[in-house]
Amino acid sequence: MVSLALTLVMIAFVVRLLQVQAVDASTYAAKADKNRYVGHVLTAERGGITDRGGVALAISVDANDITADPTMFTRKQLKIDDGPEQAAALLAPILGQDQATLTEKLRTSNTQYVLLARRQTPQVWKQIKDLKTALTKKAESDGSTVNVLAGVFQDPSSKRVYPNGDLAAGILGWVNAEGKGGGGIEQQLNKELTGKDGKIRYAQSGGRLVPTAGSTETPAVAGSDVELTIDRDIQWAAQNAITEQVEKSGADRGYVMVQDTRTGEILAMANSPGFDPNDLSKASSAALGNAALQDAYEPGSTAKVMSMAAVLEENVATPETHVVVPNRLHRGDRLFQDDIDHPTWNLTLNGVLAKSSNIGTILAAGQLGKTQKQANEVLYSYMRKFGIGLPTGLGFPGETSGILAPAAKWSTSQQYTIPFGQGVSINAMQAASVYSTIANGGVRVEPTLVRGTKGPDGRFTPAPRPKKTRVVSEKTAKTLAQMLESVVDDEEGTGAKARIPGYRVAGKTGTANRVDPATGKYHGYTSSFAGFAPADNPGSPSTAPSRTPPRAATSAARSAVPSTNRSWNSPSRPSRSRPPGPGPPICPSPSHRERHGNRPGTSS
Repeated sequence: MVSLALTLVMIAFVVRLLQVQAVDASTYAAKADKNRYVGHVLTAERGGITDRGGVALAISVDANDITADPTMFTRKQLKIDDGPEQAAALLAPILGQDQATLTEKLRTSNTQYVLLARRQTPQVWKQIKDLKTALTKKAESDGSTVNVLAGVFQDPSSKRVYPNGDLAAGILGWVNAEGKGGGGIEQQLNKELTGKDGKIRYAQSGGRLVPTAGSTETPAVAGSDVELTIDRDIQWAAQNAITEQVEKSGADRGYVMVQDTRTGEILAMANSPGFDPNDLSKASSAALGNAALQDAYEPGSTAKVMSMAAVLEENVATPETHVVVPNRLHRGDRLFQDDIDHPTWNLTLNGVLAKSSNIGTILAAGQLGKTQKQANEVLYSYMRKFGIGLPTGLGFPGETSGILAPAAKWSTSQQYTIPFGQGVSINAMQAASVYSTIANGGVRVEPTLVRGTKGPDGRFTPAPRPKKTRVVSEKTAKTLAQMLESVVDDEEGTGAKARIPGYRVAGKTGTANRVDPATGKYHGYTSSFAGFAPADNPGSPSTAPSRTPPRAATSAARSAVPSTNRSWNSPSRPSRSRPPGPGPPICPSPSHRERHGNRPGTSS
């Protein structure tokens, strides 16, 4: 009987041994392999962002992801019940995290990998490593001490740093907690900057690499570097200027654009208030983003240059054309007036622009067609060619195209207000582009922020060439430039404060009611100045700042002009310009009035 029982036991043992060695061998091997081998993602190094001269604007520095193997915090492994709690108590002050949250992560079951903290500095990992070493040494000499941090590790990573703080933050954007672009160029070109992650799989025992067990690795491919068109020095000057002016004027915000008129390259795009992408916790929600591209505002009188461009290009008038400007003008269901009360003015078309007369602009634009409807269609076509109501071509995240309704949908009021810049909305880049077009001899060059990218192989790939569009003739553009000089040079011009000694400055001021997005009603004002210097050098940068002062009394010339002057006086200021020659007259000569009379809108 005993013999039979022993035989049965031996048979059962042999059967079980056979099952383990042969039948289930692959299953158990797989389980052992799973417990022994670990895999990690090798994060690709993010590409850097530089200015046009190679100055670093955004870089990635060495950092560490702090990880843990929860299986090494169990009672079976540590011989204590509160291993996760003890480890969390040590890590919480170093990582700046909640102790309870860390404890919960360390108690996670069915995994050998949990992420405790992303992108920590080398100093943070050194603190943890030194603490681990101290616990190990103490455990060797004191049997009651347990190294509760033995299961804490680091994975090499990187951290995004912006060496110049808030400089060009609206352009650059930031990188979020997941390592992806959260705004600006970082978001727009995230794919190019990110690269391709790799992976590694290796054996470990007790948290240590087993060299003899072998490993497999797919290397990461670094992201491409991006070279922007902006110039750090011009950006710095523009940013300081607009920040100071916003504070002085009590404005809600402001922006400055500087563009190379020949290439379309943006040399500066500054916003105030701004933010420091190194520390988003201190940034207000209103400051995040890029207001120069994301804010839509009514341009006011800076848009009158487009009406003048259409009038000149269509041969409706010349700068010397006589325009009689009454004190009030009835059109449609409205009574229009100028910014200041005045008697009937006898002006030239040039004088209408220099004095920024709304009434004079309405009269001039009305001559674009035999009927008001035809005139509307002609003006609309020119505004579209200038890029109004269309994407700028930058492809920037959150960019607004503004609003320009088709001429057929203009209201009775809009057909008279749009010629002087109300009833239409634009962004600051579109404003700069209009004046760049004039400075560039009538050719509009799509703006660009990126010069090119450099791959991990060191090969530079230039950005596609921007699209060019002929908007007006070179003759018309030159005439407009002379008229815009009068706005600044003439004693009766509205842009006198934009004068820079030794330079020929062309530009236009503007003030318009501001629409409150929350209510859809007008509240406050947008004051702006747009222009270029030197006026006789079509390759010079053009600047278009805008801001929203809350006080009705704030004039465009007073609040907007100083920031353009300081931008032009940056370290990369344009070369000296020859003294200006005589420009078109503001008022017609007596003989001209005798020949053509005093009818409103008379032209020759």
